[in-house]
Amino acid sequence: MEFSAAQIADLLNGEVVGDSSVTVNTLAKIEEGHVNALSFLANPKYEEHIYKTNSSICIVNASFEPSQQLPATLTLIKVEDAYACFAKLLEIYNNLSKKAPVIEQPSFIDASAKIDSDLYLGAFAYIGKNAEIGKNVAIYPNSYIGENVIIGDNTTIHPGVKIYQDCKVGANCIIHAGVVIGSDGFGFAPNEKGEFQKVPQIGNVVIEDSVEIGANTTIDRATMGSTFIRKGVKIDNLCQIAHNVEVGKNSAMAAQVGIAGSAKIGERVMIGGQAGISGHLYIVDDTKIVAQSGIPSSVKKAETLMGSPGIPLEDFKKSYFGFRKLPFLLNKVAELEAQIKELTQNK
Repeated sequence: MEFSAAQIADLLNGEVVGDSSVTVNTLAKIEEGHVNALSFLANPKYEEHIYKTNSSICIVNASFEPSQQLPATLTLIKVEDAYACFAKLLEIYNNLSKKAPVIEQPSFIDASAKIDSDLYLGAFAYIGKNAEIGKNVAIYPNSYIGENVIIGDNTTIHPGVKIYQDCKVGANCIIHAGVVIGSDGFGFAPNEKGEFQKVPQIGNVVIEDSVEIGANTTIDRATMGSTFIRKGVKIDNLCQIAHNVEVGKNSAMAAQVGIAGSAKIGERVMIGGQAGISGHLYIVDDTKIVAQSGIPSSVKKAETLMGSPGIPLEDFKKSYFGFRKLPFLLNKVAELEAQIKELTQNK
């Protein structure tokens, strides 16, 4: 679909500087712009690209004033927040490309399942007994929706997602390819022979509204009760969330984060990639955890933590500065030992 600069400006409450009739039909990064493409400039460090871009339209902040001659073919749309407005357009663009309602074949829907007429169900997908699927849901091919699963309105389930029995997914969620929700938690107890005996995992996973889960992430069902992913949580690819974990509202974690069983993560917590969180602890609201950090015990004060075990960021920087000087200090110690030995021998 094509949109004119005037139409886009109306959507964003922006001001057109240039040709309001110029049209675009695709999106592109400003440094890779081409004719009929829409780009944006929010970060000043990319400003150099706007003076040579081939994009037809560029969204900029209202405060932007060019320091060089802009391309004659470029039209600007000035808005209060270029990044936020471009994100809004991306959302609109994504919604336009959403699948039309259809039940592709072969697929399976149990007779007891409740589905809405506007469901998109891809080929080789499976919907089990007593499942409930909300309005305007898209379930892509090769996905499995188990017995008694509930999926809220406007949620998208990408290819190859597996949602085990009894789990609940809220409205406006996005679950990317390969995600597994509700597989057994890692529950084993050694018997009198020292052999591991499986502890049945009879709980479920509850995912609240507006959650996004990245590809190949796994979220284990609770031993009893529920594993909770609260409203607005954003989870990157390849994360592991164990049984009975609770992740608080609007928290976010980058790729390869691992959270052990029964950990409670507060609200608005940010966790960097490859960080590890031990089980049975609590992390207070608004904590930030730097990538590759390890958190072995509860965090009771909101601050930025780094290292393993995680310590306050400024303390870590000081410690690391000392660590980098360690070879120099060891050489100094060796020199002093040699001097002491020489003085002792000369007595």
